Amino acid sequence: MTMPLEKLHIRDEGTGPAVMMLHGIGGSSDSFAPQFEELAGELRMLAWDAPGYARSADPGHENTLDDYADLVAAVVAERCGERGAHLLGMSWGGVIATRVALRHPELVRSLVLGSSTVGSGATEEGATGMRARVDQLNALGASAFAQARAPKLLSAQAGPEEIQSAVDLMGRSIRPTGYSGAAASMAATDHTSVLDRIKVPTLVLCGDEDTITGMPASQKLAGGIESAVFVTVNGAGHLANQERPQAFNAWFYSFVFIAEQLRNH
Repeated sequence: MTMPLEKLHIRDEGTGPAVMMLHGIGGSSDSFAPQFEELAGELRMLAWDAPGYARSADPGHENTLDDYADLVAAVVAERCGERGAHLLGMSWGGVIATRVALRHPELVRSLVLGSSTVGSGATEEGATGMRARVDQLNALGASAFAQARAPKLLSAQAGPEEIQSAVDLMGRSIRPTGYSGAAASMAATDHTSVLDRIKVPTLVLCGDEDTITGMPASQKLAGGIESAVFVTVNGAGHLANQERPQAFNAWFYSFVFIAEQLRNH
């Protein structure tokens, strides 16, 4: 484990089956505000600010994907005990959640992978593009970077208020210290050949207007994981859980309780 848990900001609210939520590379625990608002009465919901993001401390060195996964596992073990938790990962968070399921399957009750991929290292183009974002952030600063990047994460139907909300959230969440480690971990990862090792119930969700990772990337995930379920969220871009929370939450909530029933029988 690369960072003391007390240096991580963890939002922990609600009662019911525990869900650990992992944000994307441009987000923070604030990315899950719509899930906390609607579901904290039914689920115990935990969301972190990853190392170097928002209210969490900067990491002492650049983390690998294994480092992030082990840190998530430590949080789950400390907060949830041996029962573990369901994992909801958005984009980069889904890549981390996948690695947690591979390294610490005993702590993972189910996987929900939103707008995610096998990792940017699946292609040289993807890896190069991911690393280039760090240079863009360093050159522009968080605010200007968010102004340029965040609108692309929404569907064409997003209004000015939704766009500004996404820009503001990204701007206050990212710092070069956290973002650079996240980008490096994504660029170095390709889970394609090991997806068949995942045996926990898995739901893969993708917005039908996601132009960042898109449906082919989500379908590749779902196709590689045994018995995974793939669904689309209509009218949503990459930030599907924020842009279409009612539809996203309905799938997410239902799947968690189906997984609980399977575990308990």
